[in-house]
Amino acid sequence: MSYKYKKFLITGGTGSLGKALIKRLTKEGAFISVYSRDEGKQAFLKQDFPDVKTYIGCVRDYERVLEIFNRVKPDYVIHAGALKRIDDGESNESEFTKTNVNGSRNVAKAAIAVGVKKCMLVSTDKACLPVNNYGKGKSLAEGIFTSENNKQNTTTLSSVRYGNVMGSRGSVIPFFDQIKSSGSVPITDARMTRFMISLDQGVDLVLVDDDAKGTR
Repeated sequence: MSYKYKKFLITGGTGSLGKALIKRLTKEGAFISVYSRDEGKQAFLKQDFPDVKTYIGCVRDYERVLEIFNRVKPDYVIHAGALKRIDDGESNESEFTKTNVNGSRNVAKAAIAVGVKKCMLVSTDKACLPVNNYGKGKSLAEGIFTSENNKQNTTTLSSVRYGNVMGSRGSVIPFFDQIKSSGSVPITDARMTRFMISLDQGVDLVLVDDDAKGTR
């Protein structure tokens, strides 16, 4: 599908996935806006992508979210804004809930209010049988998107479960250098299997099939 001249709004668009999406969509001729709370990262983003419009705000603030949605009038929204560090989530559950659950509800409501064609929640593989607060919050966010999708027929609300991305912030890849020096790599559990994808594969997951609904 061609996204030429389509308007995208990406929440949390200054992260690894956001920048990869911007790079791909810019090549396809899309118009891109980013909504995030870190003006410093936005400034660095605009050095590489000067045509991207940036807006400061938090997904927790529904009035601000709705204001920006009305200003941008996006065709598509990619909701990547979230708190993601698992260890911090265990000791800051209420803050993770405010951003990952309540914030996702705000994005879904705003998308429906302004008639966005499709709004995609970037979730996590940790939402499958979650054992931590990050996974639980994202699982609840998926439920919100599914529920809001089923209540109306104007905006398609979908979720995609993102995996461990090679080379992204917090990636396990830098630890592999330790093999050269010590011959060992620290792991959480010897029984664990880690599945990894590239950033390009992550972008493909988010942009696949414009008419897809549900969680994948």
